Amino acid sequence: MDIILKYFPNISEKQKEQFAALYELYADWNSKINVISRKDIENLYTHHVLHSLAIAKLIQFTDGTQIMDVGTGGGFPGVPLAILFPKCNFLLVDSIGKKIRVATEVSNAIGLENIQLRHCRAEEVKEKFDFVVSRAVMPLPDLVKIIRKNISKEQRNALPNGLICLKGGNLDSELQPFKKTAEADDLSMYFEEEYFKTKKIVYVLI
Repeated sequence: MDIILKYFPNISEKQKEQFAALYELYADWNSKINVISRKDIENLYTHHVLHSLAIAKLIQFTDGTQIMDVGTGGGFPGVPLAILFPKCNFLLVDSIGKKIRVATEVSNAIGLENIQLRHCRAEEVKEKFDFVVSRAVMPLPDLVKIIRKNISKEQRNALPNGLICLKGGNLDSELQPFKKTAEADDLSMYFEEEYFKTKKIVYVLI
């Protein structure tokens, strides 16, 4: 939990309590339904929570922003972002029902009121959003094809509406079709921990 305060020192007491509660909730649910690798649960705050919050280093969402998290799994990056941005609205979708159940139970347990969870494929979602976020769900071209229909034309943030992805490794081929509309930054610009040396945040204007 200290690592969250290291990079986000100005969060409220309520947000501190919500972040602090995540470990026991995820550890408990993970023992029943495996949403995080068993070996990785010890690294929950660095590898999952802080990694999700990297999006907040790229953009501070304006109140009222509508965000969809595609392929959320157990709730990443959506749950940490919903804690950090309580006045924004989040829809978390995943095609695997048991993963959505974990994210739902965790969200309910910490009292998140700005979040909806849906067991479906992103192709089925018809609503419009300011941003779509995801964590290494599929190659960028495939994801852009699916979510292009969901990006609203109405702008309310300093960064124009689009897709924000957290990814690792070499992204040259994935970024090739988006030379003029995408940018990728190393997360080591924001976080000094070893884990982030190979991680990137990708923004695609849509």
